[in-house]
Amino acid sequence: MARHRTRYDKNALTFLGGVTLAALITYHRGMKDSVVEAFTFGVVTEAVVGFCARRILYCLSTPHGAAARVTRLVGGMGSVRKLIDADRIDDARVIDVNGVRLKVAVRVGSSARTPLLLANGIGASLETFEPLIAHLDRNLTVIRFDVPGIGGSPTPPRPYRLPALARTLGRLLDILGYPAVDVLGISWGGGLAQQFAFTERRRCRRLVLVATSPGVTMVPPHPSVAAKMVTPRRYWDRQYMLRIAPDLYGGSVRTDPASVGSLMADFARGAHLRGYAHQMLATWGWSSIPFLPLLRQPTLVLAGSDDPLVPAANGRILAHLIRRAQLLVYPGGHIELVANPGMLAPRIDRFLAEEAQVRRRRT
Repeated sequence: MARHRTRYDKNALTFLGGVTLAALITYHRGMKDSVVEAFTFGVVTEAVVGFCARRILYCLSTPHGAAARVTRLVGGMGSVRKLIDADRIDDARVIDVNGVRLKVAVRVGSSARTPLLLANGIGASLETFEPLIAHLDRNLTVIRFDVPGIGGSPTPPRPYRLPALARTLGRLLDILGYPAVDVLGISWGGGLAQQFAFTERRRCRRLVLVATSPGVTMVPPHPSVAAKMVTPRRYWDRQYMLRIAPDLYGGSVRTDPASVGSLMADFARGAHLRGYAHQMLATWGWSSIPFLPLLRQPTLVLAGSDDPLVPAANGRILAHLIRRAQLLVYPGGHIELVANPGMLAPRIDRFLAEEAQVRRRRT
């Protein structure tokens, strides 16, 4: 099966940029006599370098050997049944998915509704979603996980890329017994959700993208805001979190930084420096722009009008490029999904329930 896996980590814009750079350097140094020759040389050079780089990243992010052939659960299959049967938000287990160990929590709802898979922002643990889950329909099955190196998921020995992590989530769903899911991703998790919707397209029915962007081709935040994201210090230094939260997250955090900053500091714990670095590397050079027009899932794009970290223009880009997308610009900032879940949860519930109503009418 590994031989037939298609790797979707190609980035057309990055390739074009590399070709242009190589051509300009070549022409400037006089290595080629004409611009055409310089660009031809640039294409060949970038193709070779890009292929080698993708192979190296693929090898670093994909398990091999015996680990790639074994899927097991820490604690045995009894723990799988306990994980799925328990109806508690805080019931979580560590599951080994082809050598990648993930902390996973499942709140089981009605079998009539498609389960919802939640993908979190950078450095944030699965507990961050608790305020949102409390406002979602109790009949909705909700699956959460900690990204490798964050929260209760051990840090992997090697970096990974988003396509590899998307495939890992597909195998996780095999273990849990869910053939298809709806996916909600916020911020960094929104990039993972886009990749999952493309790589595991047959598993993804509906897509919800919150305060996220198309990756490296995004409309960037102010440099002073981006600089605060370099390290996960805000997750283990409460005073630092309270100081930077208004400028970083915007929205309701500006008016009540103490309560919301404390919320993030309490829930988004366990952001280890190495795991945080792996998350940063996972999206380095990644862009969803090339495959967004190919997505067929109905998509709800939620963007904050006062989001310093991911400006609302990014939501407009996503909604424009995804064929079946609808855009909602809400009054708030980057983390309103957990800071003010009562505002967004009903809209998300209605969007996810629409499919269930259509399916019942067809049957």
